[in-house]
Amino acid sequence: MIKTSALSKTFPGGVEAVRSVDLVVEAGEIVGFLGPNGAGKTTTMRMLTTLVRPTGGTATVAGHDLLADPRGVRRRIGYVSQGGGTDLANPVGEELELHAMLYGMRPAEARDRVGRVLDRFGLTELRERPGGALSGGQRRRFDLAFGLVHDPALLFLDEPTTGLDPQSRAALWDHVRSLRDRLGLTVFLTTHYLDEADALADRLFVIDDGVIVAQGTPAELKGGTGTLDDVFLSITGRSLRDDPPGPPGTDGERQAAHTAGGER
Repeated sequence: MIKTSALSKTFPGGVEAVRSVDLVVEAGEIVGFLGPNGAGKTTTMRMLTTLVRPTGGTATVAGHDLLADPRGVRRRIGYVSQGGGTDLANPVGEELELHAMLYGMRPAEARDRVGRVLDRFGLTELRERPGGALSGGQRRRFDLAFGLVHDPALLFLDEPTTGLDPQSRAALWDHVRSLRDRLGLTVFLTTHYLDEADALADRLFVIDDGVIVAQGTPAELKGGTGTLDDVFLSITGRSLRDDPPGPPGTDGERQAAHTAGGER
């Protein structure tokens, strides 16, 4: 579902944010992508979702070449950013229908598709409610619906449970597992919550200083002793990092990517 070879990104000024990253993600996996601030985690995800163009290497994402066919990639992926990207003043159902039509669905098809996605996430009764009136947990479920309304093969989740209470986090974990188990969806997620990575991911990749420094199942990385926190600190160290330079992951970038993906 994802295969990269020597994927790299150097920003103006010669800053190497990502250096020769090799990844293989199989269909139907939940993969956790971990790394400290400034490690290249966000830049890698932005490249894989076509928001940032690589400066080196190759990648195939959801069956399409990242450089030669970015529009094909966008049509086959869903992307849920940390902050979401919808107008909080609009009804959530209206926002979802608009998004579905950007992917080429006719209005009747979009309404039907939105109805089924809202039902999956327990949001049917909230269809007419503006996004700004939703609770944090409801909003994140809506963000999942937003990323899935066009029926992608691969879903990218960027820090999906940041700011949620424990109950909402657990509920969102159940939804993510269900996407894999019931729909066969491939999920690629970043998180700073190592208990989340341990609970959700089939496999983990750890990036540091722009390169992959460890990979394996949570059990393999822990080696039967300690916690994932212990392993992570052992691999990456304890010093604080600054975020690398580069374009911010704005909602405008996200919407532009989705709009381009919906063009026919």
